[in-house]
Amino acid sequence: MPQVKFTQHLERHLAAPPQDVSGSTVREVLDNVFGKNPQLRGYVLDDQGRLRKHVVVFVDGRLVEDRRQLSDGVGPSSELLVMQALSGG
Repeated sequence: MPQVKFTQHLERHLAAPPQDVSGSTVREVLDNVFGKNPQLRGYVLDDQGRLRKHVVVFVDGRLVEDRRQLSDGVGPSSELLVMQALSGG
């Protein structure tokens, strides 16, 4: 099963331990995480179900391309890292 990890910045607001959940797309995996911890949804997704502007997700070290539908593929042993994006100059 894919493993999902959240950075400490997100864990400051809400407990988000690493989880092994099923799914073959980023959307399916995140939905399964949110099913276990619904409060995380609001920190990661906006009201349209898209990744928030300052949140990024990596699958096996690659930045997720589809921020709207979250259709990027996830393998059975993939690692997803959910973190706040850094901005500024």
